[in-house]
Amino acid sequence: MDTGNKTNNSKTEANISGNFIHDIIDRHLEEGVYKKVHTRFPPEPNGYLHIGHAKSICLNFGTAAKYNGLCNLRFDDTNPAKEELEYVESIIEDVKWLGFDWEDRLYFAADYFDKMYEYAIMLIEKGKAYVDDLSAEEIRKLRGTLTEPGKNSPYRDRPIEENLDLFRRMKAGEFEDGTRVLRAKIDMASPNMNMRDPVIYRIAHLPHHRTGDKWCIYPMYDYAHPLEDAIENITHSICTLEFEDHRPLYEWVLDELGIFPNPPVQIEFARLELTNTVMSKRKLRVLVEEGKVSDWDDPRMPTISGLRRRGYTPTSIRDFADRVGVAKNNSVVDIALLEHCLREELNKDAQRVMGVLNPLKLVITNYPDDKVEYMELENNQEDPEAGTRDVPFSKELYIEREDFMEDPPRKFFRLAPGKEVRLKNAYIIKCEEVVKDEATGDILEIRCSYDPETRSGLPGAKRRVKGTLHWVSVKHAIPATIRLYDYLFVEDENGEMQYNPDSIKELKGYVEPSLKGTEAGSRFQFFRQGYFCTDIVESKPDDLVFNQIVPLKSSYKPGK
Repeated sequence: MDTGNKTNNSKTEANISGNFIHDIIDRHLEEGVYKKVHTRFPPEPNGYLHIGHAKSICLNFGTAAKYNGLCNLRFDDTNPAKEELEYVESIIEDVKWLGFDWEDRLYFAADYFDKMYEYAIMLIEKGKAYVDDLSAEEIRKLRGTLTEPGKNSPYRDRPIEENLDLFRRMKAGEFEDGTRVLRAKIDMASPNMNMRDPVIYRIAHLPHHRTGDKWCIYPMYDYAHPLEDAIENITHSICTLEFEDHRPLYEWVLDELGIFPNPPVQIEFARLELTNTVMSKRKLRVLVEEGKVSDWDDPRMPTISGLRRRGYTPTSIRDFADRVGVAKNNSVVDIALLEHCLREELNKDAQRVMGVLNPLKLVITNYPDDKVEYMELENNQEDPEAGTRDVPFSKELYIEREDFMEDPPRKFFRLAPGKEVRLKNAYIIKCEEVVKDEATGDILEIRCSYDPETRSGLPGAKRRVKGTLHWVSVKHAIPATIRLYDYLFVEDENGEMQYNPDSIKELKGYVEPSLKGTEAGSRFQFFRQGYFCTDIVESKPDDLVFNQIVPLKSSYKPGK
C-alpha cells in the first residue's frame, strides 16, 4: 500500500480563513499551552468518504499548514465488523487527491491495541474500571433516562483482582461475544449519559484487517479516541459537534490515566449539511448494497470518489470548504454553492466544444453534397491564450431536437418552419420543410436552405437573427454516451430526504470530431448545455462516455 503523498501542501495555505478554532489555537500558543500545532484527520474505514469529510480534511490539514504544524492521517479501525481494507485504500486516495500530505504520519488505532489494553489494566488497578456480566439490554435498562439517574450494575463493586482476572480471560478468548464487557467506573447519576459507566471494551471474535486473529476484544471508540490522540502528541483534536457531549469522557480517560504530561484538547465544530444531500455512510452503503447506484463512486453520490468521477476538481472542493467556513452551530448549506465553486473554475479553464445530446438531423438542401468547410471556433473566450480550432461543416448536420418546434410559442427564437437562425460560427439557415414518419408522426428530418453570404467572418455575417444553434456535422460526428444527472436525493412533503429514482438519464448523442481520442477525466463546456467530463471508469478513446458535471446556469446567489 502506498503510505506517502508527495503533493505540495503549500497550495492550500492561502485558503485557510480564520475561525473560532484558530482563535482558540492562537490563545493556546500565546499562553504557551502548546509550542507546535499538531492535528489529525481520523476517519473510520467503514465506508467511502463524502463531501462532509472533505470539509474536515481541509480544516485539519489546513489548520496545520496555517500554523506550520503537522497533521496525521489516522484510521480509527476499532470495529472489525464494519471495516475493510478497501475503505482504507479509498480514503488514502481521496485525501491525496484533495492535495494534502501526511508525509510519514499514517497511523492506525490497531497499532495501539497493546497500549490500550495496558491502559485498561491501569484503570482497573486504580478501581476506575470493572468487568460487567450484564447483557447489552440489561445495561441499557439500568442506564436511566435524561430525567432519571441510572442504577449501579450488581457487578460494579467487584474486587480489583477479580476484574483483572476476568479482563485477562476476556483477552484470552474464554468468553463468548456479548457475555462480558469492561466498563469505566464513573457516575451512574451523571446528567451526561455518556458518563454513566460507559462500556470501553467488548468481546468480538472477529478477524481485523490489520491485526488478524490476535484480538478478540476491541476498545470502544470513546475510549480509543483520546488515547490515539495522546499517543500521537496531538494538540488539538478537532471533532464535529455530535462529539461535544463525549468530551467529558475524552478528558476523563486522559485525566484518570495521568500519564500524558500535555494532553490534547478536543474542540467541536458544526458538521457540513447540504441541501439535496444525505451524508451518512450507513445510508449511502444501503444505496450501494441495494443497487440503486452503481457503486460508492457513482457520479451521483456525494462521496469524494463520486465527485471526482463526476468531474469535480480538488481546487473547487477546497474553495467550497473555505467559503462555507467553520461554525459552532449546525446549519444547512445550499448545494448550489458547491456547484458555483466548480462552475467558476471550469468557466476559466474548460474548453468549449459542440455536443448534441438529443440529435435531430438537419439537411441544407442548397449546400453542395460533397463540400466540407472548416469553421473557426474559440476554445475558450475567457482565456485569450486558449486559441482556436477548426470544426468541419457539411450538408448534413445534427442539431438538438429541442431547438426545433413545429408550432412554437411567442419568443421562441430557435428554429421553426419559415424561421431563420444562425448555426454557430457558420451560416444563417431557414427552415423550408419538415419530414415526418408517416406512421407515428415523429419528426425525422428538418430541411433548410442557407445563405452563403452569411458565413461568419464575411460581410454578410453582419445580418442579424435572434437565435444561434450549435451543431455537429453528420459525416464527422463522434458517437457518445451522455449522462445527465439530477440530485440523488429530493425532499418529500415532510421535508425528509428520499432517494430520487429519476436522478440519471442516459442519452446517445454526438460530439464534434476534435473530441476523438479524448482521455478519461477531461472536462469541457458543451455550448448551451453545461459542463461535462469524460467518465474516468467507463470512457475510452474510441467509446466516449460523458458525465454532466454542472449545468451552465447557477442558482447560487452570493450572500445567500
